[in-house]
Amino acid sequence: MGTVPVVLPDGLSGRPVAAQIEREFPGVWAWYGKATGSWWAMVRLGNAARLVEALNPHELRNAIVQAQGWPWPR
Repeated sequence: MGTVPVVLPDGLSGRPVAAQIEREFPGVWAWYGKATGSWWAMVRLGNAARLVEALNPHELRNAIVQAQGWPWPR
């Protein structure tokens, strides 16, 4: 079973989903990039930070948990 990207209908921002992810992972900033069609998060790693990209909210949660070694989406 492959990963399916999420395409939001016009007028939707993805903010409610991103806000839920931010509540689940305090200190993480999350958003949906309308221009890229990807989900993004800025994750703190000690004194550094890492930008992770995912195809859908489920994959973004995995990317946040595994931010140290997370690859870019396929």
